[in-house]
Amino acid sequence: MTHFAIAGLQLELASNDNLDLVIKKTRTTLARFPWVQMVVISELAIFGAAMSEAESLPSRAEDRLCSLAKELGIWLIPGSLYEKSGGKIFNTAPVINPAGEVVTRYRKMYPFYPYEKGVAAGQDICVFDVPDVGRFGLSICYDMWFPENSRAMVSEGAEVILHPTLTNTQDRDVELSIVRATAVQNQSYIIDINGAGALGWGQSRLVGPEGDILHSAGSTEEVMLIEVDFERVRRTRERGIMGLGQPLKSFRDGGHIYPQEGLKNRATYLDSLGPLALPQRTS
Repeated sequence: MTHFAIAGLQLELASNDNLDLVIKKTRTTLARFPWVQMVVISELAIFGAAMSEAESLPSRAEDRLCSLAKELGIWLIPGSLYEKSGGKIFNTAPVINPAGEVVTRYRKMYPFYPYEKGVAAGQDICVFDVPDVGRFGLSICYDMWFPENSRAMVSEGAEVILHPTLTNTQDRDVELSIVRATAVQNQSYIIDINGAGALGWGQSRLVGPEGDILHSAGSTEEVMLIEVDFERVRRTRERGIMGLGQPLKSFRDGGHIYPQEGLKNRATYLDSLGPLALPQRTS
C-alpha cells in the first residue's frame, strides 16, 4: 500500500475539558468519511493549556481515546495533554493504533519557554511505523522551529511528519512558513493541525514533499482530508524535488560535522536513498 488516508481535525475548542467533543467529532468524521485511516488533532486539545489538568499516563482520558480508536479501527493522534511523571510535567502526545493500543508516547522536546513555564523537555524524537504503509514522525508545535528535530526524524526514515500545534498569537504566519520549509527541506509530507475557538487561530496546513501547499485551512472548525502517497515521497527522494534538488542525499554526502552535532552519528536510512546523481529518463 502506498496511499494512506488522514483526517486532520481543526476543532472549535473550549479552554478546557474537550474530551467528549473530541470523541464526538472523531466519530462524526468517520461516519461521513469511512475511508479515513488516521485522525490527527491539535496540541493540548483534550484539556487545554492548564497544567492543573496534568495526569499520569495511562489515564481515564487516554483509555477512552484507546477505546475510540478500537471502535473506529483507526490510528489516532489525539493531540497532546499534560502528563505527570517522576515529579515533572511533560507535554505528551499518545499514538494509538486501530487495536486501541498506545504504541508510543512523544514528549515535546522544546516546550515554548518562557511561556510554557514548568513543563519539562522530552529527550527523544518519535518515529513509528504503520505496518505495510510507511514510517511517521511526530513533533509538537515549537519543536518545528528547530530544524535538527525534523531532520533527526527523517534520518530515521520518517516520510510523513505529524505536527499537532496550538498557536493563537501573531507568529502563526511565521510558523506556517516553517511548515512549508520543513516539508521541502526534508522531502516529507507535513500534517500541521492547529486548534480553533478559544485555544487557537486555526490556519492548519497540509504540505507535500516538494513544498506544495495541498490545503490551507481557515480560522474556524474544519475537517481536512488527505491521501498521503508514500510512493511520491520515495520518488521525490530518489529523483529530486521537481527533478532538481536532492537535499537529503546532499546532506548525507556533504560530510560536514556542525558544532551542535558533536560526534557524527548518521542514521543508516539516508544511506538507503541511493547515489546523488541526475535522474535518468524512465520508460
